Amino acid sequence: MHSKNTQASIHWTEGGIECSALWRSERGAPPPKRVVIADDTTSADAAYQLACGGTALLWRGDYHNARQMLQALARRIDKTPARKARKSLNSATPLATGTAPQALTPRGSDTFHLHRQAQAQRARILGMLLLPFQADYGIALRRAPDARLACSQAWGPCDAGDGPSVATLRDLLGLTGAHEWRKKGIAINALGAPPNNRIYPHYGVFSPVRGEYIDLLLQAPLPLAMALNASAGTGVAAFDIGTGTGVLSAVLVRRGIGHIIATDMDERALTCARDNLTQLGVNAQVTVVQADLFPAGHAALIVCNPPWLPARPSSPVEHAVYDEGGRMLLGFLEGLKSHLLPGGEGWLILSDLAEHLGLRSRAELLAAIANSGLHVLGRLGVKPRHGKAGDISDPLYAARAAEVTSLWRLVPAV
Repeated sequence: MHSKNTQASIHWTEGGIECSALWRSERGAPPPKRVVIADDTTSADAAYQLACGGTALLWRGDYHNARQMLQALARRIDKTPARKARKSLNSATPLATGTAPQALTPRGSDTFHLHRQAQAQRARILGMLLLPFQADYGIALRRAPDARLACSQAWGPCDAGDGPSVATLRDLLGLTGAHEWRKKGIAINALGAPPNNRIYPHYGVFSPVRGEYIDLLLQAPLPLAMALNASAGTGVAAFDIGTGTGVLSAVLVRRGIGHIIATDMDERALTCARDNLTQLGVNAQVTVVQADLFPAGHAALIVCNPPWLPARPSSPVEHAVYDEGGRMLLGFLEGLKSHLLPGGEGWLILSDLAEHLGLRSRAELLAAIANSGLHVLGRLGVKPRHGKAGDISDPLYAARAAEVTSLWRLVPAV
């Protein structure tokens, strides 16, 4: 369920003494082989050279100075040559800018892959700044925050038997940021009026900050089988495949659907969904189960919002964004027909960003639908409202500006 790896340890020499601790990495990265001690006297230039060369810096100075060091490393990564490279990449790689999918050359996918390579290199360098954690998740640095609750939510309850541990400052900032989202929650208009319309994402579970795709669930007409199922008073009304935070199940309950089975494989997502459905007061209508895609049985409506980009995730938290080889998408399409009740529908919520990036064509998607014995009954679409869609400095701006998220209504082909 959590990222704790009792087999991985990090080793270093400090004050002439050989030291070791449990290594924690949300990205599943191995512990760095070379570690030096750094503190407030370490210069940013020296730290940058060490990090670029693969040497990690275990911080022993002031916590806020560690954050300033991280910012200094980021500035060095983002110096003019890198910005020029991104600008050159944008100008040399025209992407579709209209709202309708267009045929793309492989150069669109080159843009995406080069962007991900740059992100990975950035993450590798910034991930070389390490923090020490005590057995209770306390941080023994001057002016360090009390992040014990945030750490326990991400890593699980502390076990004194594990002893001290080491993790990256970036990981700590990520999990403390997620902790704030979990405390505040995200208002979902499709769930109704406040205060009973908030979803509280857990660390490592995809956050439904892009509400436009959720609104599509309110617009699509419910399938005929839903009314037949309700009148008969038997059977499961809906499946929510890959439920995540449970938000789609909650919206379906708000639409009057009374019996839903929500599935997910990830332990964090299962816990998150159960917590959200309980606090929303709809847990009696939704059964959350661990399953790879479909649960047993049939339903009048089957909803799935798979990861939108067919690329390899580089960390566990990226599994909600990247679906290597389209495994979840294809698995949903291939199994949908055999799990639908007569008159039922499958609702596939999918962005066409992959099409604008040259990662998957519209023809390939339609072929996968047809090869699964399905027919497109209708499609609803919406443009993104998030900030990156209007950020011209984003290397993927042209694709993001053209993006449309659709709810595909799928039924068995006649």
